[in-house]
This record gives sequence, structure tokens and C-alpha cells, in this order.
Amino acid sequence: MKNVLLVLSVIGIIANYSCTTQDMALDRSNMDTSVKPGDDFYIYANGGWLKNNPLPGEFSRYGAFDKLGEDNQKMVRTLIEEAAAKPGENGSIAYKVGTYYKTGMDTLKIDEQGITPLNEDLAKIQGAKTIDDIQDLISEWHTGSNPVLFYLYGAPDRKNSEMVIANLYQGGLGLTDVNYYRDQDPKAKEIRETYVKYIAQMMGLAGESQEKAAADADLIMKMETRLANASMTRLERRDPHATYNKMTLAGLETMSPNFNWDGYLKELGLPGLEEINVGQPEFFKEVSTMMNDLPVDNWKVYLKWNLVNQAAPLLSSDLVDAHFDFYGKYLSGRKVNRPRWKRVVNSEDYALGEAIGEMFVEKHFPPEAKERMLDLVSNLKLALGDRINTLEWMSEPTKEEALKKLEAMNVKIGYPDEWRDYSDLEVKNDSYYKNVRRAAHFNFLYDVNKIGKPVDPNEWGMTPQTVNAYYSPSRNEIVFPAGILQPPFFYLDADDAVNYGAIGVVIGHEMSHGFDDQGRQYDKDGNLRDWWTSDDADKFTKRAQVLIDQFDQYNVLDTTKASGELTIGENIADLGGLNISYTALQKAWEKNPPEKEINGFTPEQRFFLAYSHVWAQNITDKEILRRTKEDVHSLGRFRVNGPLPNLQAFYDAFSIPENSKMYIPVKDRAIIW
Repeated sequence: MKNVLLVLSVIGIIANYSCTTQDMALDRSNMDTSVKPGDDFYIYANGGWLKNNPLPGEFSRYGAFDKLGEDNQKMVRTLIEEAAAKPGENGSIAYKVGTYYKTGMDTLKIDEQGITPLNEDLAKIQGAKTIDDIQDLISEWHTGSNPVLFYLYGAPDRKNSEMVIANLYQGGLGLTDVNYYRDQDPKAKEIRETYVKYIAQMMGLAGESQEKAAADADLIMKMETRLANASMTRLERRDPHATYNKMTLAGLETMSPNFNWDGYLKELGLPGLEEINVGQPEFFKEVSTMMNDLPVDNWKVYLKWNLVNQAAPLLSSDLVDAHFDFYGKYLSGRKVNRPRWKRVVNSEDYALGEAIGEMFVEKHFPPEAKERMLDLVSNLKLALGDRINTLEWMSEPTKEEALKKLEAMNVKIGYPDEWRDYSDLEVKNDSYYKNVRRAAHFNFLYDVNKIGKPVDPNEWGMTPQTVNAYYSPSRNEIVFPAGILQPPFFYLDADDAVNYGAIGVVIGHEMSHGFDDQGRQYDKDGNLRDWWTSDDADKFTKRAQVLIDQFDQYNVLDTTKASGELTIGENIADLGGLNISYTALQKAWEKNPPEKEINGFTPEQRFFLAYSHVWAQNITDKEILRRTKEDVHSLGRFRVNGPLPNLQAFYDAFSIPENSKMYIPVKDRAIIW
């Protein structure tokens, strides 16, 4: 999960608890009390839920978090289908929402069209004669948000956070991690071999002969491997300084001379761009070298592959199925594809996200809910401030800066104050694929138009219906969409312990991201600036290393270990969120003392059980391995069993003895925020 934030005292004003809600919030049938809490708290808290909620075939991972996402998606579907039933006048929001959905659900028409929606672009590829033609196509496709080879986007300048700067970022790979191309273990080799077969299959579906498709697949693998070898790994990209390389257009042209950057930027509507941040300079040097080394025909094959592979989920069933078989079944272990309506709703959420969000908020998120959440966030900020003030390892100068950053941290709850204007988005009844591309072009222009201008403080990076949250270091803000402010994160009628254990920790988690290994490098204004004393920075690094070492010891599957280094930012946020929310809960109890027990559990126990239940999840072995390599978040089991043994309050709540499997001696515990 990305980031989440909320407030404490709101829950404390509810005196008459509903027995039904209490049973829902902590249902004993979700537990496995045959397991000792100190041996495996994840199973103790969630063993029953795992047995009673087997993994649906369309999922590679399914948990309490995902279940809420499913419920929200059903609500969004209802809103969209209502718009489709009464579409209104051509050009209205209802017409656009409804027509987009209907073209996506018209599988008969989509199958009849086959690959023909790509014909115009395929003809352009076929007609390319020179490297200049290839680069012109890359530029044209980027304006439709078809980011072949690399990405360009606008974001706050990390060292001048009030302004939006253009960013170039590595891309161009069909496999989802650069190490799949580099690693020499048997599994990585198998993935590469299977990927080459998949490429050949897709090129065959796009009209190539079996012999030509096989040759194309080998060529594409060689080109992508060159790109992968010049790319940064996920770990390397965690260093915000390493991916901050601001330069002028002249500097970019000198570094990467064989790509027409001036023409590219003009095509994107950015003529005269004075500066640009190049995330991975070595990658763009290799792009330049490859433009010089490789013949036009190689690039034509590469462009065709990218076009077909990116478009496949939007086209006829044979292409959809082939794409799913590789990315869904083979890489993640899913048994069946998600129902058509879910895939179309996800697509429309990107195309018309805030238009749908406005409908969602009006029906499912009353204004009083937003006010309560703002109160909760305020209390959690106070709790984090208290914890910073009492840190024994941090000096006063650094504490002062940390408190300034906390005070300046902006909070957004529920939905934006101003909604996006979709008047210029064109939606037609001709082709689902073309509607997706038109929406992508619309959203790309919206993004590019920000470059070189002041940052809009009211802008949101997620739609209101999203079940997630985030912290933005460049904006120093935490954002909690309406979609996540529901059970199992927040129960209106539950006691404080449950709500602090769930949504309270989520809020604290997002706040902690401002002070994790990446977020701590940004100051209160969102600028990449070192505000730490060198001694405090060293102490932080040593304390973070304790957490890295702990997670490195966890077996995720057979002999495969977790990556403490890759997941350190999220692990710091989980540990920080627990500490912050538990501190805030003590303050809430001063004003509203808890009942001694509810359903047989003390308030302290209910806090930790509520937290743990949020991360209950069944998951395929393939998805375990994929996420361990690619995901900066730990698996659900370790989001519970990882941070909890570092909290004395956890041991006290369940009277956990020192001989328990999860026990960590006090001297070896991670203590950061």
C-alpha cells in the first residue's frame, strides 16, 4: 500500500457501540487461536479468514484490502452502468462515461475488428524508411501516451518544488524487472525463454509467419536486453539523488546525440524547453548508441512488438488471452482473467477518473465523514510530534527541522476541492481501442501542459474511488481518497482501538513516509535538501539497517528470502505507523477511557488484531516470487510478523514470553520513529 492518513478523536465521541459492528470489526471466526500469538501472530489473527476465503481464480493475491477494492469497483460499475443506460446528450459527462463503457463491453464488435484498430499505426511502421522516421513515430506515439522505449512526464522539480519540470525515465522492456534479463539462475532463464515464445506467439497473431515471428522474438529479446543492461535496478532507483540529473536541452543532445530531442519535444508541445531531468543518463546514452548501431528494420520490428503488446488487452479475445496467459497465468499464477466489466471499469477509471469520482463521492461519501477524518489526522500529527520530541537518538537541531516538516505536511481527505474539466475529451462509438487512445492523449496533454508552470497545490494523484493512499515527498502531503475510508480500515461505530489499529496505522504509515529512507531527504517545502546533522543521519542509517537485517532473514517461499533493502521504506512506514497510532490511542483513552474487554479481547489486543486483519491475504507461489523481486512492499504475512516484534506494547498486550518464536531481545529491536 502506498500511503494513508487520518485522525483520532473522531472515533472517541461514539459512546454507544453497536454489537453488530464490534463483531464485524473483530470476528473470532477470522482467527486461529490454536496458534500462539507470539509464535505466528499473522496466523493467530487471520488463520480462519485465510481458510474461509480461498484465492479466487482471477486473483494472484486476495486479501481484506483487495476485498474492499472489489466492493468499491462494484459501486463504480453501478454508477457507470446508470450513465450508460441514460447517456444524455452527445458530449455530456454521462454520454462520455456511458459510451466509453459500452464500447469496452461490446466484445462482439471488438472480436470482429480483430487487430484492425492498429492498421493505421502498422502502416506507418511499414512505411518507415529512415531512423528519422522511427524517431518521428516514437514522438507521435508518446503524445497518445503509448510510451515506447522511454517515458516523459511532468512532476515537481525535486530541488525547486514549486515548479513542474519535464522528466525522462527509462522504459522499453516487456518483462517487468531489469533483473529478469540479467540474472543467470534457472528461474530467470526460464522466464526469458517463455517470454521469447510469447513474443513469437503475439507476432504471429499480428500477421507474421511462424518463421518470421520466431526471428522477431529473438531480435526483440536482444534489443531489450541491451536496454535492461543500461537501466537502473529498483534498488538503484530508490536513491532520489541518483535519478536527479537536471540538464539543458543542449546537454541532453550532447549526452544522447543520435536521438532528435528537439524534434521530439516540439511534437510533444514543448518547444523551447530550457531544462529537463534525465532519470537514468546511462540508459539514454544507450538509446543513442542503439539508434546509431541498429538498422531501421530492427527498429520497425521493435515498434511493432511494442504496439501489439501494449494494445493486446484492448483488442480481440485471442490477443487478450495470449497476453493474460503470459503476464497473468505464467508470471503471477492467476487461473482466469478478470471479468470483462472489471477490466473496462479499471480502464475507464484512468480515462475519466475524476468525473466518475464526483459521482462516487456524491453517493458514497458524506461531508461529515471528511470532517471526521481531518480530526483523526490532526491527532496523529500531534502523536508523531510528541514522539519526535522524545527521541533519544536525535539531536535538537534535527528535531527542530523534523517538527517543521511535520507541521508543514499538507493533508487531503476524500476528494479534491475542484474537479477536472473533461470538456475536451472526445469519446465516440467507433472503437474501444480508439477511445482508450483518445483518453490517453487527453490525459497526456493535461500532464504535459503543467511543465514549466507552478505546481497546482489542489491537484490529486489518485481518484476519490481509489482504495489506496499516498505520501508525496515533493509536495510534502498525505492523501487519503474516499475509497479507503471504509471497513476494514474504518468502522464508524467501532471502538477507538479497532479504528486506531486499522485506519490510524494507515495514516501514521503515510506520515512516516515523510521520514523514511527516501522521504527524510526532502525538506518541509518538498525540496531535495539535507536537513540532517551528519551524526543523526548516521544514526538513522544504522537503525534502518537493523530493520533491513531482520527482514532479510524471513523466508518467503522455500529458500527464497525477503529483501529488506528493497522494502525498507515501507517497513519503516509500517513500524512508524504502529508506534504513532498506538501513541495517539493512549491520548484518546485519556478523554474516552475504553471498556476493559469487548468480545473477550482487551483494548490493546484489539488494536493489534485490527491492524493484522488489514493484511490478511491468500497469494499464489508465483506471485510471492514476483512481488519479492519487484514490490517495495513486504508480503502481508511480514507486514504483520515483521514490525510487531519491535514493539514492547505488543508483547505486553498478549503476555508473550521470551521463548516465543517471534520474540526479539530488546537490544536487537528496531527503534526509529
